[in-house]
Amino acid sequence: MKYGKKVWIFPDAELPPVGPNEIPGHESVIITNVTNKTANVKFTLLYTDAEPVSFTAEVAPMRVRCLRTNEEKDFGPYTAKEGGQYAIMLQSDVPIVAQYGRAEPRAVNFYTTPGYCE
Repeated sequence: MKYGKKVWIFPDAELPPVGPNEIPGHESVIITNVTNKTANVKFTLLYTDAEPVSFTAEVAPMRVRCLRTNEEKDFGPYTAKEGGQYAIMLQSDVPIVAQYGRAEPRAVNFYTTPGYCE
């Protein structure tokens, strides 16, 4: 049985600011690879007022990987800036399942969304 898709788009990405009582906001992209090959995933970040940028990440076979947009170890020089609106496109060489999650401390909520895939 085949699971996943090779292209995913998350159109509403934005790193939330610190909320009441210094509760930090965060966002992440969670990728599941249920194939027997390493997934080579190209991230393209699309901005409202800047040119797109790209970088790659790997997800081992039969594993899940969570990449935090505000962690330099995950997003390198493209670490998200608080309050900046952007979109995330993933392109993988094997089918993956991807999800976007955001902890929104201003309203003390956490939500996820599956995004658009092809």
